[in-house]
Amino acid sequence: MQVLNAVRAVRLSAIRPSEKQNPVSRRLLRPVRGIRQSWVRRAVLLLFAGLAGLSAAAGPVSSEGMRGTQRSLASDPFATSEGVLKFINDYRENKQPSKVPAAVHAMVRHGLLRDPEKAGIYTGFIAGVIGSNRVKATDLIAEMFPMPPVEQVVLVKAIAYSGLPDWQAFLVQFIERMPARKVLIKKYLYGGGKTLDKLELDDPYVIDVLWGFYFATGEWDPVIRIVSVLKWAEEKNDVEKLTIGAMAKWTFASNAARDKNLLDLAKSQMDHEDEAVRRQLQEVIEAAELYELSSLREAALKQIDEIKTKGPKWNRDWGTWGQAGTTALALGCVAASVLGQLQFGIPCVLGGALSTAAVNYMSKPAQ
Repeated sequence: MQVLNAVRAVRLSAIRPSEKQNPVSRRLLRPVRGIRQSWVRRAVLLLFAGLAGLSAAAGPVSSEGMRGTQRSLASDPFATSEGVLKFINDYRENKQPSKVPAAVHAMVRHGLLRDPEKAGIYTGFIAGVIGSNRVKATDLIAEMFPMPPVEQVVLVKAIAYSGLPDWQAFLVQFIERMPARKVLIKKYLYGGGKTLDKLELDDPYVIDVLWGFYFATGEWDPVIRIVSVLKWAEEKNDVEKLTIGAMAKWTFASNAARDKNLLDLAKSQMDHEDEAVRRQLQEVIEAAELYELSSLREAALKQIDEIKTKGPKWNRDWGTWGQAGTTALALGCVAASVLGQLQFGIPCVLGGALSTAAVNYMSKPAQ
């Protein structure tokens, strides 16, 4: 509800700009053609700018409210979805696999796995935990039940993505616990489903799975795959690749600003990547070290807007662009920062409910 109110407030502010807007938001609210195009563009700009728009809509978080949330997390670390994300973000520094089944039940309880295609970070995290705990894997998976049929899709994929040499045996072992997912399980068992190393990277879901795997293990391999798409941040013709590349770059910098391991990885890869990737890595390193992340958002928005307007391959209708490039609005960590939730240490990823909700809301016919 808080996010939807923020989106509505952004729409109203786009139509009736406040006299109190700062110079950044005033510049972003310059006129464009058409009333509907005007508020849509302004809303996108304000959402992407984060602090320039949503902070005003959401207002400051009271110290009393923050203390209440902290008390809730102290008594039950999984009482909120933010608590689950904090557990994921901190896990690689303090691995406690015995707590993961409880975290998975909380994911179900908070509706985080209800749309498996938007649950990449959770799928990757569960996969990484299973894959790095071969001896305990059977017990860990068993303790994740009972699980609703829809959410079982996440578990099936997590087992397949785990990287265990005998992951198929685990699917066979638990197939009777997931009768509604027998078709999906058989697809993976008989060659129709791809393991994580075979998935194409031109999908924000896959990027989020890789981030989730990293949060579970701290291993560099999944992030090195993410590094490989940074070259798409220079894409001139394909808005989907440009969006994924630009947002992968920004999420990398956002996470690296708080994780020395990621910053070290970025510097290490400078010796192994081609020139296009090195250019992007250098910008990631500078943004992370200086904690100047807004410039990456602004540059990405400018590129996406230009290719959306001038590129020859795409319909420029908002709805079409929104569906083709939902990652442009995948601002879960931006929303967290402007809603005062960065104290939870929430990881920055591409997908999530905010992007879908914002795109669907903005794609509705104007009233």
